[in-house]
Amino acid sequence: MSADYEVRGGIAIITMNNPPVNGLGHATRSGIFDGLKKALADGAVKAVVITGAGKAFSGGADIKEFNTPKSFAEPNLLTVIEAVEAADKPVIAAVHSVAMGGGLELALGCHYRVAAPGAQIALPEVKLGLLPGAGGTQRLPRAVGVETALNMIVTGNPTPSEKFAGTGLFDRMIEGDLMAGAVAFAEEIADRRPLPKVRDIEINLPNRETFFKVARDTVAAAAKNFPAPLNCVDCVEAAVTMSFEEGLKVERESFLMLMQTTESKALRHYFFSERAAAKIPDVSEDAAKRPIRTAAVIGAGTMGGGIAMNFANAGIPVAVVEMNQEVLDKGLATVRRNYESSLKKGRLTQEKFEQRLGLIKGTLSYADVKDADIVIEAVFEDMSVKEAVFRKLDEVMKPGAILASNTSTLDVNRIAGFTGRPQDVIGTHFFSPANIMKLLEVVRGEKTGKDVLATTMALAKKIKKIGVVSGVCDGFIGNRMLEQYSRQAGFLLEEGCLPEQIDKAMEEFGFAMGPFRVGDLAGNDVGWYIRKRRYAERPDTIFSKTADLLCEAGRFGQKTGAGWYDYKPGERKAYPSEWVNAMIVNHSKELGIGRREIGDREIVERLVYALVNEAAYLLAEGIAQRASDVDIVYITGYGFPLHRGGPMFYADTVGLSTVVAAMEKYAKGRYGQFWKPAPLLAKLAAEGKTFN
Repeated sequence: MSADYEVRGGIAIITMNNPPVNGLGHATRSGIFDGLKKALADGAVKAVVITGAGKAFSGGADIKEFNTPKSFAEPNLLTVIEAVEAADKPVIAAVHSVAMGGGLELALGCHYRVAAPGAQIALPEVKLGLLPGAGGTQRLPRAVGVETALNMIVTGNPTPSEKFAGTGLFDRMIEGDLMAGAVAFAEEIADRRPLPKVRDIEINLPNRETFFKVARDTVAAAAKNFPAPLNCVDCVEAAVTMSFEEGLKVERESFLMLMQTTESKALRHYFFSERAAAKIPDVSEDAAKRPIRTAAVIGAGTMGGGIAMNFANAGIPVAVVEMNQEVLDKGLATVRRNYESSLKKGRLTQEKFEQRLGLIKGTLSYADVKDADIVIEAVFEDMSVKEAVFRKLDEVMKPGAILASNTSTLDVNRIAGFTGRPQDVIGTHFFSPANIMKLLEVVRGEKTGKDVLATTMALAKKIKKIGVVSGVCDGFIGNRMLEQYSRQAGFLLEEGCLPEQIDKAMEEFGFAMGPFRVGDLAGNDVGWYIRKRRYAERPDTIFSKTADLLCEAGRFGQKTGAGWYDYKPGERKAYPSEWVNAMIVNHSKELGIGRREIGDREIVERLVYALVNEAAYLLAEGIAQRASDVDIVYITGYGFPLHRGGPMFYADTVGLSTVVAAMEKYAKGRYGQFWKPAPLLAKLAAEGKTFN
């Protein structure tokens, strides 16, 4: 039983006890229901207090029961809330720490609510593509007002409990011992009748038609790919325009409909995938970890400075090493400007601004960082440069220090071989800008110690990154897949597309930017450098030469004012380039390719299915631990649309047999050799299975 029962004086206390956040799983719901029955049947009990053990009142639904029959088994949450509301003795919710989702809905079903200051109050279901399904959209507007409630329900963001003092949500704010205060309150109101119900509160909203029109327009603009926010507006409007029972019916129908949408399934997939990514099959969650109290970064460039900011933001002192004072000063000045920008925008207090800047020090000497617990190399992506750095680190760093490389493609095993301590070496591939992007590819070398891996994954969480483990290969998970994506984009140019058509198709699919706008933003010379390395290592490598011709003309992107697009001084807007388009058409002619009209569907399929097929190889090779890890990498690091759930989830949604059929069709084209389905993909498709 996940709820405890006791009687204190004439007050029954039901305490939800389902760590860590008292999720409303079947056992907890049953415990509340049975405890309530017991209290109502006991003549000595005058009132009932419901609270939560530990560090939460209740965080809502129990995620362990998601997508299982238990989540809907009786007594379901609606049944529990109806029983609470119908009780003939006062039921008081004693809220502390966290009351979210179903936890808040349960509190709203009680006759009275008392709260400790600082409790986080939210209905976050929209973040899973859903809406509150146990009366939240009907009761919250009655308790706190329509505008406040709608904002909470549509955003899912938490609000501190003290903000609701004086509203219908909380009858009393209790400083000090919450339970003592709740029991005293229960004794005080034990004989009051009739028992108040939130459902009976009348809503008065002048100009409601105008209010909901503005709300719909605002929400539609902010959530164009997700149906849940607009459904939230509909349900809150039902609370205003219909009876409580009718509104409850609208809410329930909307909730059940949203449960079946691809968008909600994608968000729930992402939710569970993010948690799964932290799990490493052969490393236990309680594995020994090395303490990280101080850090160092080698290189004060854009990436090095961004990485240093992550440590400072987490309260970890970090030293930045450069070989040249001018470069060091420039890098630290960029860090300061970044923090000043956050300060001006109100995202940082003056105190935090000074504190974080104070944690970042610059130095020209490796000797100054010899005692750091972790050092991250963030120098130029060239093996000879990395070798020089790691030989120096091996020489100066204290025993037990973690030596990490922020490489995006290079062989971490080879880098580890430059040291006499390969067990201490790991890859930490940050994404630019490193102080903002959430993804951290944690690259596990052949000899990387399990404690080093566990420590780095824990550190990722501490610096607010989503760590995903990758094995060693050229490009790891993300960039190895990206090579196939970029390759197909180049082939499409040769066969009949222009950059703006490809970018538009991918942006309409849901990417924030298409591949050519991304290239211009990142710098086309980066890809050119990698391709030249590929040509040298594997002379038979095939890429479209259009990107090489672009770079040979010095068109590296926004930083040079010209790339795949033209740019005007001081503007980031991409303008189609007549020169580029003519170059592409002429290149096709030189290759003897008759350009053809290519539809957006082919563009999307070729780029996305190229990602999926390469990921299937990565899974079979053990480079990626699980398909959901690939989805996390692409959503958090490469802009894959969240509402599509990541490339592997999207392929599952389309159907793997459909993906294979499309690949077989493209295999008949000019570059058909790139369309051989990976054995894992072919096998799963033939068996009617999915990746996830």
